[in-house]
Amino acid sequence: MLKRVFVAPDPGRVRLRFASRAVIGIGLAVALCGLVGHSLVAAITGGLAALLALFTVTDATVRQQAVTTALLPVAGLPVLAVAAVLHDQPVARDLVFLAVMGAGVYARRWGPRGHSLGVFAFMTFFAAQFLHTVPGQLPELYAAVLLSLAVSSTVRFGFWCYERRLPAVAVPTAPEGRGLARVTTRQAVQATLGGAFALGLGQVLSDQRWYWAVGATWWVFVNTTSRGETLVRGFRRVLGTVIGIAAGFFVAIPLEGAGAPTAAIVAVCVFGIFYTAAVSYSWMMFFVTVMVGVLYGVLGVLDASLLWLRVAETAVGALGAVLAVLVVLPVTTHAITDAWIRKALRCVHACTAEAAERLAGSLSADPAPRVAELDVLLSRVRLSLAPLVHPLSPLKARKTRARQVLALLDDCVREVRGLASIAADPAASHDARLSAACSRVEEAVEELLRQESREERGAVRAGVQSGAAVDHPALAHLHGLERALADLATPLHSPPRAPIAA
Repeated sequence: MLKRVFVAPDPGRVRLRFASRAVIGIGLAVALCGLVGHSLVAAITGGLAALLALFTVTDATVRQQAVTTALLPVAGLPVLAVAAVLHDQPVARDLVFLAVMGAGVYARRWGPRGHSLGVFAFMTFFAAQFLHTVPGQLPELYAAVLLSLAVSSTVRFGFWCYERRLPAVAVPTAPEGRGLARVTTRQAVQATLGGAFALGLGQVLSDQRWYWAVGATWWVFVNTTSRGETLVRGFRRVLGTVIGIAAGFFVAIPLEGAGAPTAAIVAVCVFGIFYTAAVSYSWMMFFVTVMVGVLYGVLGVLDASLLWLRVAETAVGALGAVLAVLVVLPVTTHAITDAWIRKALRCVHACTAEAAERLAGSLSADPAPRVAELDVLLSRVRLSLAPLVHPLSPLKARKTRARQVLALLDDCVREVRGLASIAADPAASHDARLSAACSRVEEAVEELLRQESREERGAVRAGVQSGAAVDHPALAHLHGLERALADLATPLHSPPRAPIAA
């Protein structure tokens, strides 16, 4: 897992810039809260608000990101007030917490903005439990949240807005239906019931730290769609937490809340959270767990028993999520994976069409945004197929099939990226063979999106294999793309549990 984090590709060093900017934005926000005289609790609340604003706001354009960030207080501050008022009313507090949880998941139907606002609302209620917020603290906490959001937004949209130089990429939304067929509706019901299970059992373990179980259930559901994704994410959350707790015994407890070392460890953890989030959920949870342990040390309540309680509460929360996705309105891995693969193939079709127009002389055609979108879609396909390629998966045939699909989609992305780079070259000359090859690629995608017969697939494969030698780099990429698309027909259109022929 450690190798995966540090050797994972980082085109344009986007993850590095993402993590570095987070450290600067959150660090400045917390520092300014301290300079204006806010309490430690207010500084932690402000720091969390800045972290969430920098981490969860993922709209396609900078303008949309700024609007979503401006709306975060609208979603979070009323929830913070309700949580504080209900501090001494456990039954009402628990019911409202579960309602916020369900609403936060349901809000994903409105895309990245709904997702960001839902996460911010839930985490605001969660933070109120973590810090034991009462009504008398609200004015100071409100001021800290608004100040921190202003500081982190200044860093993000003013001093270091690297997104302005990147192509706008629309964040893909999960396949949707109507009513209970809608994924977000099903997940909202699952999360609420799973959260209720976690809340009840978590309170049996501890009447003070029960909220960690609910939080674990919530974060297992974030960015997952099918039951398989949720199962894998639950496993990885527990694994990351256990590793983080082990590190906490050597890092958090010996610090005993010392100022400068604590600030340094928190900065390292913030960097780690942002840098590893896209490639390893287990390592992200490791850094989250270490950071939380250090913050408990600053608050003066850290000991070994608290760390072990955190493991138990996390396991309870993961169990609640697992039971919910298995029993309540399950969404199958196969259905979701098929939908994401179809989206990726349509994007390949669009990339090829844009590149063909650019190579034909159109200055308005630009395949670069489509290539960026394809990278995002491939990440979603990987997430969806993660349960099948996991080392503990017992489904050998499906694991082989999933690995073959991922390898061939990687080939498609590589060939499309090469084609786009050639198309962007002003010196690239038009060749009549390019149009013909692009047309064949588009036809191959359309064939894949239909349920073909075995004979039709054979005909497509034979046509690709009999292609003539190429002497144009764009043609080489197009023919490579044709081969990958033809090879995808076998794993995509044979029975899911049947072994794949060599």
